Amino acid sequence: MTLDRFYPIFDSADWIARMLPLGIKLVQLRMKNQPDDVLRNHVRRAKKECAKFGCTLVVNDYWQIAIDEGCDFIHLGQEDLDIADMAQIRAANLRVGLSTHDDDELERALSFDPAYVALGPVYPTIFKKMKWTEQGLDRVTDWKKRVGKTPLVGIGGMSVERAAGVFDAGADIVSAVTDITLNADPEGRVQQWLDATR
Repeated sequence: MTLDRFYPIFDSADWIARMLPLGIKLVQLRMKNQPDDVLRNHVRRAKKECAKFGCTLVVNDYWQIAIDEGCDFIHLGQEDLDIADMAQIRAANLRVGLSTHDDDELERALSFDPAYVALGPVYPTIFKKMKWTEQGLDRVTDWKKRVGKTPLVGIGGMSVERAAGVFDAGADIVSAVTDITLNADPEGRVQQWLDATR
């Protein structure tokens, strides 16, 4: 299954419900530090919205809830990978996208035959504190050579204006977070993203 080239990340089902009518076809729900019942509620609602609009939902981190709620795609960071039950995840036929930041992490990620590999941050990011400085476009090109047919997601400091360069460097998919949610006109920004990636 081919994944869409535009991959926004939102921290609530509210954002997802608001943005999907614009034509998003691949989205991640990334919520942190919430009680289980709240997480379940958002996963459930996001799944329903995605089904309605023919969009692929990726649940960040909470693989057990994703399995319970009948989702089929999760994203794991390297720390998540340390504690995730990969056998159970495989048994549930979940597709898995994985974050990578250095050579060891890439090698580890590829050993799981992921649905995609994310490289970040490509540019400096305000989204979360990271121990890695920006990777740069040369790293994107290098990663793409190494992952081969596995889709490569560029993430971190992404904007519509930077997207073309990241695609040119070899990324198959570009992921955005704050470029949309902190924009004065999020709907207009999503439309610009769709125009730039379709």
